[in-house]
Amino acid sequence: MSLAGMLLMGALAGCGNSTANDSKTDSDSSAAGSTASGTIDVVSREDGSGTRGAFIELFGIETKDASGNKTDNTTSDAIIANQTEVMMQNVQGDENAIGYASLGSMSDSVKAVKIDGAEATTENVLNGSYKISRPFNVATKSDLSAAAQDFLNYILSADGQKIISDNGYIPVDDKAQAYQAGSASGDVTVAGSSSVTPVMEKLKEAYEGVNKNVKVTVQESDSTTGMTSASEGTCDIGMASRDLTDEEKQNLTPTEIALDGIAVIVNPSNGIENLTSDQVKGIFTGEITDWADVQ
Repeated sequence: MSLAGMLLMGALAGCGNSTANDSKTDSDSSAAGSTASGTIDVVSREDGSGTRGAFIELFGIETKDASGNKTDNTTSDAIIANQTEVMMQNVQGDENAIGYASLGSMSDSVKAVKIDGAEATTENVLNGSYKISRPFNVATKSDLSAAAQDFLNYILSADGQKIISDNGYIPVDDKAQAYQAGSASGDVTVAGSSSVTPVMEKLKEAYEGVNKNVKVTVQESDSTTGMTSASEGTCDIGMASRDLTDEEKQNLTPTEIALDGIAVIVNPSNGIENLTSDQVKGIFTGEITDWADVQ
């Protein structure tokens, strides 16, 4: 009887270990391919953001009346991120979040979903299959200093355009000539879009390496602030991750320096891989509020 009891206890223990191991395996498998469930947490950029302006226009979230007046229909429940980095942090830290960011700013901390079956890549922006893209512009007044003009020449040169390409953006001129260093010296202030800022920092660093007589300061804010600062003369060059408005063009001359895609991003644990343009519009206008409705 004692031997039988020991055998029975051993069998029960074996069954218990098997159940625990099976549960762990099931749990790990579920986590690896899990899909967010429950209320969708929409994260959007602040008013004045060029990325927001381009995003709402491209997805039809912005509407116009007969007089041409624009209305941004982004849901009032959206969480507002005032910089690209803040957007990425919000989506990274929330399994149910959805947002958007510059393609060149992407990292493994978030996941870009396909839109209408097309992956968010520079190649697909170029071939037209991924249609969510916008220009990166700099804007200047007519009385540009010699130092600021020299920095702009560098950005548009083969050297500057290679830096743009190397950082995941699409250059506007693949036949540009090599930069020819001049005698310019002085200080240059560049201000505006947080989406353009990362690549502008790279351009600044490389430029100062070949022209040590010019010091470039990059100030991060948003596209509208950048255009206002350039127009008012508080910076030499404004940055915008969108086209300039007709009003802005009255005082400023835009120059396109790159093309960038806008990625629709979710938490890496979200199993959603593809969304249609209509689904994205529905989510950001508040018509779709639960992940179960986009499975």
